[in-house]
Amino acid sequence: MKDNFQVALCQMKVVADKSENIARAISMIHEAAPNSDLVILPEMWNCPYQTSLFPEYAEERGNSPTLDAISKSAKDDGVYIVAGSIPEKQDGNIYNSCFIFNPQGEIIGTHRKVHLFDIDVPGEISFKESETLTAGNQITVVDTPLCKIGICICYDVRFPELLRLMVLEGAELIVVPGAFNLTTGPAHWKPLIQVRAVDNQVFMAAASPARDPDASYVAYGHSMVCDPWGTILKEARTGEQIIYATINREMIPKIRQELPLLLNRRSDIYQLKKK
Repeated sequence: MKDNFQVALCQMKVVADKSENIARAISMIHEAAPNSDLVILPEMWNCPYQTSLFPEYAEERGNSPTLDAISKSAKDDGVYIVAGSIPEKQDGNIYNSCFIFNPQGEIIGTHRKVHLFDIDVPGEISFKESETLTAGNQITVVDTPLCKIGICICYDVRFPELLRLMVLEGAELIVVPGAFNLTTGPAHWKPLIQVRAVDNQVFMAAASPARDPDASYVAYGHSMVCDPWGTILKEARTGEQIIYATINREMIPKIRQELPLLLNRRSDIYQLKKK
């Protein structure tokens, strides 16, 4: 594995036209690739973030223009891609799914959003993914020559147990395709990314769609990368933007030696078990 590598987060604007979204994602990947080993897309980047539209935009893994395009892009540009998430259809169910590609264009991992975003903040926002989506049930850690990469999608990041289990499986970078909104984003996006980095002494890379004030669901933006000390290495603004950061893996053992949080866990009185 490399001592350090480069990541690029593509904070792209999402529109109603799927083909336009795919073309924009490919363009941003192509722009980012010369300076990156790993390119990351946001949550639900090929369709508007609207529960009623997920069935319309959903694609099967074996018959997916979206995934075919990303596969070709990974191969053409010679990069790893964490392809944000898209609505995936299988056996009558629809999942919020993230696919990870290697530079040969092969899918090397899949994460289906485990915690569905069902909230009701009176006077602010009501949103229920469970109206059309089915929850995943797997913890996702993908072993790559860069490092072991954990994947969680948006609301998943609020559940510390999930990320801790990824770290116990060796994850050194956790990627979060997310679409926090203008209620939860200003309050929780940045502190959650920083705290998860500090809790687990890992790098965090969280990619949001660009903010579109005319959309039915307005994403917060502010894609960011944090190091294991909780320092924000790069943070986007609200519009369409690519941000770059260096993942210096040598930081991880250094910080874990200086502040041995994982070593000092009391697994004799509490423990997390993967089913």
